[in-house]
Amino acid sequence: MEIVLESLLAGAEKASGSVVVIDVFRAFTTAAVAFANGASHIVMVATVEEALALKSSNVVQFCMGEVGGRKPDAFDFGNSPSEILRASFSGAAIAQRTSAGTQGITVAARRSDRLYAGSFVTAKATARALRRGRPDRVTLVAMGDNGVVRTTEDELCALHLRNLLEDRPGDPDAIRRVILAGREAERFRDPARPHLPAADPDIALDFDRYDFAVRVRLENDRPVARMEPA
Repeated sequence: MEIVLESLLAGAEKASGSVVVIDVFRAFTTAAVAFANGASHIVMVATVEEALALKSSNVVQFCMGEVGGRKPDAFDFGNSPSEILRASFSGAAIAQRTSAGTQGITVAARRSDRLYAGSFVTAKATARALRRGRPDRVTLVAMGDNGVVRTTEDELCALHLRNLLEDRPGDPDAIRRVILAGREAERFRDPARPHLPAADPDIALDFDRYDFAVRVRLENDRPVARMEPA
């Protein structure tokens, strides 16, 4: 198995084989929480307008995500795992729009053989799902900040997934310490940014919180994520 590390939207555009698009803070952590709380599937879109159109046509019941880190006024939920931690999505469909993760998914969806939305909370399950497919090539894409600036948490998640794919356990405690000491985590401790709840990093860095992967397939020409049990 060849494992290739890529970054940002440019990396998503080059990705091939089995692909994991990684967004730890916070898109694909939030998506995993939504699935754990009963969501049936998540349609990943590039724009706010696409999400709202899906809701108005009853394709989905909720819109979730952010622009500039903040929940759009017409959305039901922001891009925060702690915000939806106790929400019930029993059987509901969700449209998700974010500035990095879902942008990478929409780019990679047409180029990949298999596609996953990756984060630490589903890391082991994602690695197991990839190995089951016996791919010749795996591309791990760290999406970073808005898909244009690399970030510690996404880059380290890619390295952690590579370790798992190569049968090394990695060091979750060390990874957590490095991320919490960095710039990206510091934003969640800033009282001037209430749209970045302090509880979000705790959830995002809860390694293997969930025993399922988030698999994305094209359905009706849209990238749709569903739980894939480990």
